[in-house]
Amino acid sequence: MLIFNCTEAASKFFSRVHKGKTITPVQKPPSPVIEDDEPLESAEQWLVHAITVQRKHVLFVIHVQTRYCMIFADAKKADVDGFVHRFAERWINGLMRHAGHHDILRWIDDEPMMERFVKSCGEYVFYKRGHRGAQKHLNEIAWVFEDCAAEWGTLPSDEFSAARFDGDMNDTPRGSKGHKDYYFPDEEMIVHWLRRYGGLDEPAVQAARERRMEVKREIRAFERQQYLEAQ
Repeated sequence: MLIFNCTEAASKFFSRVHKGKTITPVQKPPSPVIEDDEPLESAEQWLVHAITVQRKHVLFVIHVQTRYCMIFADAKKADVDGFVHRFAERWINGLMRHAGHHDILRWIDDEPMMERFVKSCGEYVFYKRGHRGAQKHLNEIAWVFEDCAAEWGTLPSDEFSAARFDGDMNDTPRGSKGHKDYYFPDEEMIVHWLRRYGGLDEPAVQAARERRMEVKREIRAFERQQYLEAQ
């Protein structure tokens, strides 16, 4: 199940007023603290925040466990189904793109993976609830996005442009409670995905992680060489 925990601003974004009555999908959570929820194996806990940039709505969504984030520019107010569809497509496409760039597709079997995903995430719920640690990272990402939008003079024009910003943010090291060292959200999310939806055992997951790190080192070495040759 997809669980979207909404800040006050996000709760207002997903709500609308009809004939003087507020209509909202945002419910009271089962507990004030995300970690206090009854354990649910299929639960994917996300924090959602909304701001206005250049007079348009922008949603910031971050995975509480891995801190993997996505931004949705020019979002349509109160369009819950449209948001969930856009969210699922961006999440899947972003991970598949990352897997392709880092030679991880050999560990992915498309049909069974998508069957597991649909079974696990076919339902969703919106709660009005925050998360201090994830909110701190969301605020940092929002500040970076506002600076970039000011420099660009516009918001990302399409999903590909937005996904590039996602990629930059998810390749930024993060620190949070429960992690003794800094980590990269894109690495944590692909590992999480392979475990939960890829159906891989732990040795295969670790092999994929190691291959990803190896390719990342190769990419950085190539970029350094290109830079030196250009001097």
